[in-house]
Amino acid sequence: MRNRSYILLALLLMGWSFQSLAQTQVADTVAQRDKIRILRADVHSFSAQFNDRIQIIRGNVVFLYDSSYMYCDSAYYYKDDVSLEAFGNVRMEQGDTLFIYGDYLFYNGITELAQLRENVRMENYQADSSVVTLYTDSLDYDRVANIGYYFEGGKIIDEENELTSVYGQYSPDTEIAVFNENVHLNNPKFDLYSDTLEYSTVTKIATILGPSVIESDSGVINSSRGWYNTELNTSLLLDRSEVVSGNRVLTGDSLLYDRVSGIGQAYDNMFLIDTAQNIIMTGNYGYYEEKTEYAFATDSAQAMEFSQGDTLFLHADTLQLITVDSTERIMKAFRGVRFYRTDIQGVCDSMRFDTKDSVLYMYGKPILWNEEQQLTGDSIIIYMADTTVEYVHVPTSAFVVQKVDTGYYNQLGGNDLKAYFIGKAIEHIDIDGNAESIFYPLERDSTMMGRNYTQSSYLSMWMKEGKLDKMKIWPTPKGKMIPIPLLLPEEKTLKKFVWHDDIRPRDKHDIFRFYKRKEAENPAQPDKAVLQQLMKINEK
Repeated sequence: MRNRSYILLALLLMGWSFQSLAQTQVADTVAQRDKIRILRADVHSFSAQFNDRIQIIRGNVVFLYDSSYMYCDSAYYYKDDVSLEAFGNVRMEQGDTLFIYGDYLFYNGITELAQLRENVRMENYQADSSVVTLYTDSLDYDRVANIGYYFEGGKIIDEENELTSVYGQYSPDTEIAVFNENVHLNNPKFDLYSDTLEYSTVTKIATILGPSVIESDSGVINSSRGWYNTELNTSLLLDRSEVVSGNRVLTGDSLLYDRVSGIGQAYDNMFLIDTAQNIIMTGNYGYYEEKTEYAFATDSAQAMEFSQGDTLFLHADTLQLITVDSTERIMKAFRGVRFYRTDIQGVCDSMRFDTKDSVLYMYGKPILWNEEQQLTGDSIIIYMADTTVEYVHVPTSAFVVQKVDTGYYNQLGGNDLKAYFIGKAIEHIDIDGNAESIFYPLERDSTMMGRNYTQSSYLSMWMKEGKLDKMKIWPTPKGKMIPIPLLLPEEKTLKKFVWHDDIRPRDKHDIFRFYKRKEAENPAQPDKAVLQQLMKINEK
């Protein structure tokens, strides 16, 4: 009996719960029905076919739902379904900021979804009294989320831009629009084409969310992620975006670009290529000015010159590329310069290359290698013809070293040196002033005959297959030959001798290696007047 009582009590409670739920649902439906009210109409009739469940309304129709108004020429009102269909000159008004127009409307009062078709126009008045207008033939407007969607092509216009796409949505609350498929942002100064784009009608910032192209008179931007301020014409571009300006392309993991000033800054893995000059600059930070065509790179900076088949690879702490005019470019490298090409390699503190006369200047303890020859001096000037070395000029403190065997080196020093090239090798050397040399002549079986020391005012020598072929010294030469067994250690080298083979760049990757230079035990001090003259040349 007690169990039966519990069961009856449980059934009574369940019945009360079901009755309460049903009452709640009925109350909700009644409340929803009351959301839509007919405020005005010229003709109001009912459909007998549907037991008066459909009201037919004609002429100057006005509905009120919540605090919003709807106007049309005629309508069907489905009171039980809390919905309506509106025809002709449809207009929805939500406060004094949102107005939607169209030829047809179906509105579901339960889901609060408005579906407008044909000649649809949504106008959203912003805080600054400007207006954003959306045009389409198919718009679904969700009153709960306050978002309008179009899916068969649409266009949004504000005072700055016109945006079109196949799919799109606009939120009057956030004043942000999202566009998908065949997106086109048209601005008087540029055009943006994208796959996916987000646009704020307040900030005028377009957020790039898919493959995009921005075209203007100044160049082209390719990006798949970032943002572009259409009012200020500034942008932040990510994911290896690129800015194309004439013959130059700037790329980086992230780019800051100002289209008005034409200044682009690249961060991490910067890559700048000049296809006209056949020059590439890389680094972890880069800077480029479109108007002056000035480029700058630092942090693992590298330049590559590839006008000929043999590429020159150059590394320095800082690189600059300066455009003088249409025919002249100047490249400057500062601090820790190292470069590699198959025919020449070098290190120095700073370097300057001018395309007008094809001259490369090396400053600050420069060293130049060619095959087995090593050249040093206070400065080294390399004259080139079509990037091929024509001759090298060492104006002061010139010194040449060539390795003969372990511990034995041919050496040549003097005030002023010029080394002439044929192909990729030194063929002829002239020294003007205080010429001094040590050579180790070889027998036919390549054994050394001894050490030959010479001293004169002038010296000329000719090379053949990388070896000494003949030498001329004048006007009053002095010399001494010492057999190898009688040679003392201090007599094997001249005072300024240092063999720097350990810091020589071995390949294009080795230019990034840090090195510590060895110094001669009794190095000659360069003339101060000469150094001042070299500094003036470098400043230019």
